Amino acid sequence: MGGNGELKYEISQNAYIKLVLHSLRHKTAAVNGVLVGRISSKDEGLVEISDSVPLFHSNLALLPPLEISLIMIEEHYVAQGLSIVGYFHANERFEDVEISGVAKNIGDHISRYFPQAPILLLDNKKLEALSKGKDRSPVMQLCVKDASKNWRVVGTDGGSKLLLKEPSANVVLSDYISSEKWKDVTDFDDHLDDVTKDWLNPGLFN
Repeated sequence: MGGNGELKYEISQNAYIKLVLHSLRHKTAAVNGVLVGRISSKDEGLVEISDSVPLFHSNLALLPPLEISLIMIEEHYVAQGLSIVGYFHANERFEDVEISGVAKNIGDHISRYFPQAPILLLDNKKLEALSKGKDRSPVMQLCVKDASKNWRVVGTDGGSKLLLKEPSANVVLSDYISSEKWKDVTDFDDHLDDVTKDWLNPGLFN
């Protein structure tokens, strides 16, 4: 198998929506999260992202909380045969579609354990256009490491490399945005402030 540029990534509806709702809950801040999944048992060129965990909306670069969260997430999912397979980042500024230093550093950290790990970067313009159109492609840009180990945005074919498992995911996402479902998202920041708040968001899609 070749480099990461040849891999495809398929994200489940719940994993996808949870990350977008998290970014909407903290619109004026940079937020991040991790992708949980595994390499497909049927196709080793496909990474299946079955869940996601919203991480932080403040002090994204602080290492101790990040390390605590990654250990807790790995410990929870290992029994299901899943692990952390990538990183999600939403920049603070609406028009900013650059991969920040923080995003690269955390992406590098995760890729030490899962070399195929991508960074998914929120595209605010696509997200804003969601309510106006019927676009079925993800509101995220796919970023992978090139042969020189540098992060790059996968170009025009990115849409074919990052797939929504359920074609109706954007329709469901639009409904959740309309009903202000983003108010219900809990991240690790919330959990570290109040341990009764569950970072697994078990009731989010009930």
